Amino acid sequence: MTQHEGHLAPDHVRQLWHLLEPLHAVLYYAPEVFEEAAALGYATAERWPSYFPYRAAPLGAVGARQVASAFYSFSPRMVAEHMDPAWKTASPEALLEARARGIDRAYRALFGDRTDSPELAEAAVLARRAAESADTAGRPLAAANAALDWPEAPHLQLWHAATLLREHRGDGHVAALMVAGLDPVESLVSFAAIGAASVERFESRGWTRREWTSAQARLTARGLVDAEGAATEAGGALRRTIEEQTDRLAAAPWQALTPDEVGRLVELLGEFWVAVLSSGLLPSETTLGIGKV
Repeated sequence: MTQHEGHLAPDHVRQLWHLLEPLHAVLYYAPEVFEEAAALGYATAERWPSYFPYRAAPLGAVGARQVASAFYSFSPRMVAEHMDPAWKTASPEALLEARARGIDRAYRALFGDRTDSPELAEAAVLARRAAESADTAGRPLAAANAALDWPEAPHLQLWHAATLLREHRGDGHVAALMVAGLDPVESLVSFAAIGAASVERFESRGWTRREWTSAQARLTARGLVDAEGAATEAGGALRRTIEEQTDRLAAAPWQALTPDEVGRLVELLGEFWVAVLSSGLLPSETTLGIGKV
C-alpha cells in the first residue's frame, strides 16, 4: 500500500470508500431493515420514507431544513415531504434501535456463518480505529454518528465504522462542492454531465425538470456544460478537482492505520463487499458515481 506525502494516495482513499459504501448502504435496501421501519409505521413501498429518518436519526429530532442542509443534493421539497411526518411516526431513538436490529438481521442473512468470523471481527477492529480517529469538526453527519455509542457485536461495529467514515467523506464532499461554487442541484447536473449516472437516476433527488434545466443553463454560462448537457473540458476538470479534494479531505482517518493494516483491511473486506454486491440488493446505477469516478 503506497503513501503520498505522508498520506494514503488518493486512489487508495477512494478504493476504501468503494469497499465500505456498499456495507453501509445495506441500510437503505435490505428487506430486513424495511421490515423494521414498517413495524414503526413507515411506508416501505419505496425507500425514501425510511431513508430520510434512518439517516437523519443521529442528528436528533431536527427539522427538514437542517436535514436538507446536511444531505445537500436533495430537493428541500422532497426532504420536507418525508421529514415533516418522520418524528411523528417514531422518535430518533426508536429509529436508531430499529436500524441496528435491521442491520444485524440483514448482515446475518447476507454473510451467514461469516457474520461471526474472526476475519469480520478483525476488519471491524481496523475500521473502528480509523473511524474513531476521524476529526468531525465542521462535519455534522459524521459528528452525529460519532456521538453514538459503539455497538458490542463486531459486525455491527463494522457497519457503524463504515457509516461514520462514509458520512465523514460525504461532509467533506459537500465542502468541496461549495468551494467549487456548485449549489445542490448544480452539483447533480455537473455530475450527470461527466456520466456518473443518467439524468433519470438523478431525478430521484426530487428536483423538477425546470430546476434541472435552469441549473444546466447556469453551468453552461460558466462554461462547464455544453448545450447538450455534457461536461466541457473545464467542467470535467472541475469535477476531477472536486473528487480529488474529497479524497484529500477523507484521508486523515486512515492515518490511524499503518499501510500494512490498510492493505489487510482491503483484503478482509473483499468477501463481504462481494456478498453485498452479489446479493442484488443494491441498484446497478447510483447517484454516487461509484466505479465511474
